[in-house]
Amino acid sequence: MAPAIFNHLWQSTIFAVVAGLLSLALRQNHARTRHWIWIAASVNFLIPFSLLISAGSHLQRARAMPAVPARLPVALAQISQPFASPVPFGAVPVKPHATPFLLPVVWFCGFAGVVCFWFARWRRMRTLVRGASPIELALPCRAMSSPSLMEPGVFGVFQPVLLLPEGIHERLAPEQLHAVIVHELCHIRRRDNLLSAIHMVVEALFWFHPLVWWIGARLVAERERACDEEVLGQGSEPQAYAEGILNVCKLYLESPLTCVSGVTGSDLRERIEAIMTTRIAVSLSMGKKLLLAAATVAALVSPIVIGLIHAQVTGPAFEVASVKANNSDAPRFVGWQSQPGGTLSIKNQLLGMIIAGAYGLPMFNNADRLAGAPTWIDQEKFDIEAKAPAGVITPGMPEKDRNQKMARMLQALLAERFKLAIHRETREMPVYGLTVTKGGLKLPAAKMAEKDCPEISTREKNCHSLSGGQGGGIQGNTVTMAELVEFLQVWTDRPVIDKTGAADLYDVDIRQGWVPMRPRPVRPPGQEPTAEDIAFADPTRPTLNAVLDKVGLKLEPSRGSVEVIVIDHIEHPSEN
Repeated sequence: MAPAIFNHLWQSTIFAVVAGLLSLALRQNHARTRHWIWIAASVNFLIPFSLLISAGSHLQRARAMPAVPARLPVALAQISQPFASPVPFGAVPVKPHATPFLLPVVWFCGFAGVVCFWFARWRRMRTLVRGASPIELALPCRAMSSPSLMEPGVFGVFQPVLLLPEGIHERLAPEQLHAVIVHELCHIRRRDNLLSAIHMVVEALFWFHPLVWWIGARLVAERERACDEEVLGQGSEPQAYAEGILNVCKLYLESPLTCVSGVTGSDLRERIEAIMTTRIAVSLSMGKKLLLAAATVAALVSPIVIGLIHAQVTGPAFEVASVKANNSDAPRFVGWQSQPGGTLSIKNQLLGMIIAGAYGLPMFNNADRLAGAPTWIDQEKFDIEAKAPAGVITPGMPEKDRNQKMARMLQALLAERFKLAIHRETREMPVYGLTVTKGGLKLPAAKMAEKDCPEISTREKNCHSLSGGQGGGIQGNTVTMAELVEFLQVWTDRPVIDKTGAADLYDVDIRQGWVPMRPRPVRPPGQEPTAEDIAFADPTRPTLNAVLDKVGLKLEPSRGSVEVIVIDHIEHPSEN
C-alpha cells in the first residue's frame, strides 16, 4: 500500500511541475487557460496514474504487440514508479502484521484538522447567509444583503447566492459597484466555487504536501485575474474597477473560504497594475494550442503506454495458480516441470531456487548472483501448481520458448503472491572464463542447420538444449556456446563467462561423468547419497575441466562483470 501512495505522490508532483512550466510558457496569454492548467494539476491528485497504467496492462494482455528492448521499459518503470519497494536495499523486510500504524494516525489527525478548520469557516459563512436579507437586483442569481463587514462574494456551489454587505451602494460609486458585481457574476458563470471546493478536498487529503497548498494559491491568483480580464473585456472602466477593488479592501474583510469567491483575492498590487495598464492578454497562437493539445494527450496516454510496456515486460499471468508451503521432510525436488499443455509444477523446492529458476540463474550456489535476500528463502520450501491461459503455450511450441514464457509468468506470480520486488545490477566478482585450449576447439559442427530444427524436440533431434550431468556427461544438438556456458555454470561455484569467441552451432556428445567444480555439499546424517555425493566419492572420476579438455575447452578462474538480481523486498506468500 505504501509504495502505491508514494508512487502516486511522485507522479502527481511531476505532473504539477510540468503544469507549472506550461503555465510559465503561457504567462502572456489569458488567465483562464492557466487556471484550467492548475485545475488539472489539482484533480490529478485525486486520479491515480495507476488506474491508467492498469488499463494499459489489460489492453496489452488483450492483444499481442511487438517486443520492446528491455532497457527502455525498465527505465520508464523506474522513472514513473521509483518506490517499487517499501523496503530499502539492504534493509530487513518486516512482516505485514508488524507494519507501523503511526503514519496513518498522523495523516488522519492532519486530515481531521483541515476538515474541522474548513467546516468552522463554512458554518460562519452559513450563519451570515441565514442572517442576510434578500434584495431585488436584476441578476441571474439570488442577491442578499448582510449586516456583516464581509466583502462581496458568492456563497454556494450548486445554488450560488451573491452576498453584499449592507450600505455598499453608499460606499462605492455606481460604476465601481457595477464592476464589482460583474466580477462576482464571472465567478458564477465559471463555476469557480465548485472548482475551489474540489481543490479543498485535495488540500484535506494531501495536507502534508507543500505543493498542494502552492497550487491552491495559484488557483486563486489565476481565477481572480481571469475575472479581471472578463470584467475589462465587458467594457468596465479600468480606473473605476481598480478603485472599487481598493475600496472593498479598505472597508470589508476578505472571505474566509476559498470556495466563496470574492473580489480581493490574489496579489492585489499585481492585479491593480494589470488593470490600470489595461494589459491585454494575448490569444493562444497555433503553436501554443498544439503545445497544450500535446501536453493533454501526453498526460492521458503516457501512463497507458507505461502500462502497455510494463505488461509486455512481465508478460501474461497464470490463469490459475496455487502456492503452498511444504513442511515435509521429503527430499527436495530441483527444477520444474513445464508441460506442453501450459502447466507448471514445482514440488518441495526452496524459494531461493524457485526465484533463481524464474530469473535464469543457476539453482545451486547462486548466493553471489541473488543478492539482498533474507535467509528464510533458503530455508522454506513451497509447492507451486499453475496453468497458463489458453493460447499462451501453443501446441508444437519449442521447449525453450515454452520455458521462457513459463519463467515470465512465474516472475509475475512471485511478485503477486510473495510481493517480490527486484532490480538488476552489474557487479564485478570471481568467475570462470570458458576458453579454448592451445590444441584448438574440438567440438564438431552441428549436423543440423538452424532452419531444420524441429518444432518439437526429441531425444534424437534436441536443438538448443543440453542434458546430462556429473554422472552422464553432456549431450545436445545444434547448441550455441552461450547455451553450453549456461549448462556448465550449474556445476560450478562461480558464474561462467564465454571467452571462446566461437559463434557457430555445435553438437555436444560427452559421455564421461565428472566431479563438479564446487565444494562438496554437507548432508544431514542418514540422508541417502545423491548423484553429486557419488561423484565426489569416486576417486577415479575426472574433474569437469579434465572432461572439457577433451573437446578443447577449459574453465579458467578470473574476474568479470556479471548481472546480479537484487531482492529489494519479499514477504511470506499470501493465501491462495
